[in-house]
Amino acid sequence: MKALNNILNSIEIVQTEGNTAISVSSISFDSRVIEPGTLFVAQRGTRVDGHQFIDSCIERGATAIVCEEFPEKLRTDVCYILVRNSAKALGILASNYYNNPSSKLKLIGVTGTNGKTTTATLLYRLFSDLGYACGLLSTIGNKIVDKDIPSTHTTPDALQLNKLLSEMIENGCDYCFMEVSSHSVVQQRIAGLTFQGGIFSNITHDHLDFHKTFDEYIKAKKVFFDNLPKTAFALTNIDDRNGMVMLQNTKAEKHTYSLKSMADFKCKILENAFQGLHLVVDGTEIYTRLVGSFNAYNLLAVYATAILLNADREQVLTTLSTMNSVEGRFEYIRSQDDVTGIVDYAHTPDALQNVLSTIHNIRNGGESIITVVGCGGDRDAAKRPVMAKIACEMSEKVILTSDNPRSEEPEEILKEMMKGVELTYQRKVLSIVNRREAIKTANMLAQPGDIILVAGKGHEKYQEIKGVRHHFDDKEELAAFFVLRNQHIQ
Repeated sequence: MKALNNILNSIEIVQTEGNTAISVSSISFDSRVIEPGTLFVAQRGTRVDGHQFIDSCIERGATAIVCEEFPEKLRTDVCYILVRNSAKALGILASNYYNNPSSKLKLIGVTGTNGKTTTATLLYRLFSDLGYACGLLSTIGNKIVDKDIPSTHTTPDALQLNKLLSEMIENGCDYCFMEVSSHSVVQQRIAGLTFQGGIFSNITHDHLDFHKTFDEYIKAKKVFFDNLPKTAFALTNIDDRNGMVMLQNTKAEKHTYSLKSMADFKCKILENAFQGLHLVVDGTEIYTRLVGSFNAYNLLAVYATAILLNADREQVLTTLSTMNSVEGRFEYIRSQDDVTGIVDYAHTPDALQNVLSTIHNIRNGGESIITVVGCGGDRDAAKRPVMAKIACEMSEKVILTSDNPRSEEPEEILKEMMKGVELTYQRKVLSIVNRREAIKTANMLAQPGDIILVAGKGHEKYQEIKGVRHHFDDKEELAAFFVLRNQHIQ
């Protein structure tokens, strides 16, 4: 049990009705999981308004209600707390309930369209290798020291988030590296958290199904930096045209990194090959197993963050040189006849262009690039023709296929993608709804030395169709076809 007065600390309360000198057993914003003594937070969601369930929550045992609008009838045995923003209040309540765990470790947030997962994961690996107990909150999974915890969102909801941070404290974590999505900022999931640093990677068109305009998407990212405290650092990629926008109003200590401009932290690519990158980082040459200029940016952000956290420079560079790529991020395999298969999470136009540019920079010139790509359903539809156009412009053969169609018809998604295929490119494009068949066809089309890129799903181990998740792993599928290919060669 927790004293209600204590967990209301720092909440902007408009009005209270009832006794706040009570204890609550739990906090919930889900009316389906109410138990006796619960504090229910009524939020206005995109589909459902939690205020509609206040009375039913009280019937199930809720003894305190946080809401933006009082119900018509107030019960004397229930405490009602009126606030202007229930979502923001939930974040602060959750933090207070779990004894403000984010203030007891060094919490570093990573935001941007592309590179969040790689940057956060590499930071987790780096500081773990340096001897620290670390936590990770990311798209591909959450970790508490060496314990894996599955993730359902890039950034968990406020209650899950603070519970995980609290468990990290219990397990002696010194650091937590966390992806901060634009959704989590707008939905106030990170309200109440204390960050020691924020990192901006880049921003390109994405999530416009949620944010509606690119300007709103930029603002969502910027709010994260606006709210950083003076004691934190704000690190931005100034090669991105909106990089400095992120720092305009931040109170945090400002730092920059770049591959192209003068910056606090600099990097230069000497060689880019399938075997890895040869870099000069702040004047020191290092070799790394990661591939592509986008990974040079990720590595530089990781290096800069480590230096800002007072890690030993030589140890940092030595450790970075031993690291492998993050799951589903430019992972590649080879067949016995030298067909290269690459699996990458690229699901935005910019990410797809970056991956294909990397392949172009590495290949010798005679190989064909066969790109298998789709677009997710119930997501930003504007990028669909753009993704197809980029694939056509930068590949010799293109197979458009399903990603996660979700509630949409996959055939309709492919039709929208085909709108980006110019007449001159149509002869090299196939539309195959079944993703397994698409990957199989790419394998059949590939000649020795060719490169197959399977883009869009990366680390995901499922395909979501009509609300059901079916097991599907791009790398597993590609590897299986390569086994058959190798057997045929023998």
